[in-house]
Amino acid sequence: MSHTPVLLDEVLAALSPGDSETIIDGTFGAGGYSAAILRAANCKLVGLDRDPRVGPHVERLAAKFGERFSFVQAEFSGLDQVTSGAQVDGVVLDIGVSSMQLDEDLRGFSFMRDGPLDMRMSSSGPSAADAVKYMSRNDLERIFKVYGEERRARRCADFIVRARDENPVETTGALADILTRALGQSGKRHPATRVFQALRIFINDELGELVRGLLAAERILKPGGRLVVVSFHSLEDRIVKSFLRRRSGEVRGGSRHLPPQSVNETAPSFVLKKRSGVSAGKDELRANPRARSARLRAGVRTDAEPWSEENNLLPVVPGLDVLEGLVA
Repeated sequence: MSHTPVLLDEVLAALSPGDSETIIDGTFGAGGYSAAILRAANCKLVGLDRDPRVGPHVERLAAKFGERFSFVQAEFSGLDQVTSGAQVDGVVLDIGVSSMQLDEDLRGFSFMRDGPLDMRMSSSGPSAADAVKYMSRNDLERIFKVYGEERRARRCADFIVRARDENPVETTGALADILTRALGQSGKRHPATRVFQALRIFINDELGELVRGLLAAERILKPGGRLVVVSFHSLEDRIVKSFLRRRSGEVRGGSRHLPPQSVNETAPSFVLKKRSGVSAGKDELRANPRARSARLRAGVRTDAEPWSEENNLLPVVPGLDVLEGLVA
């Protein structure tokens, strides 16, 4: 199944790559954004991805674009380390799981394909099966409620804990069946959707990765450099929106899951050309249903110093270190 980059025209317009510039694609995936950026300008591009299975896509772009393209297997939260602190002209991030990952049974991301309950974007660390096996009822409930926005999170956690007492829950099909019994089947949305989403976000520390990536981009973008972020989940979009609005000098109320925000008198480090997010148009939605939940936000770096790092952009939930301690 081919991968169709979401909001591609809008990403290129916001990123505006120029000749001789250096751009970082922090979520390389199947290389859709990277290839389009390299075609749009005679620039250099560095692709990052923590997924070890992107090799064939890396080889394809390397053969086509030569020395203009390079790749580093790394999390995008470390993009400033990849560049050794050198400043760049643009950073693009496509947040969340890719269709390439969803389509692989053995990755365990989707309840639509039975396979091991894994969900790891990399090949290391605890899996979703570990979370279901070891996490307490209360921690599972909190993860489902915050990361999945599942209204019946307590019931889901109850059913999982009772089921694991009888048999290990080790496959996507087994977990989907438990959640179907817990929630029933009604409407178009599968009852397992929100819990699977929550487990994936938790196992990959996706929100922590996002915050660290935004801070790293702020540090390495040149004055005039562009930050472009595409997200697919409301929690991710709230973090990006909060980050950019605060960095541009605006202060607004945050999510009910986030700690209170305080006013920072530091000079704005970003300028927003468009205050609201950008969504897909009707033509793209017809051609690519995955674009339905996509939201693009962008900012242009000023010459102000980066703000001090902050952790209060993150929801208050059990950290992945809790699970790592249980598995160890």
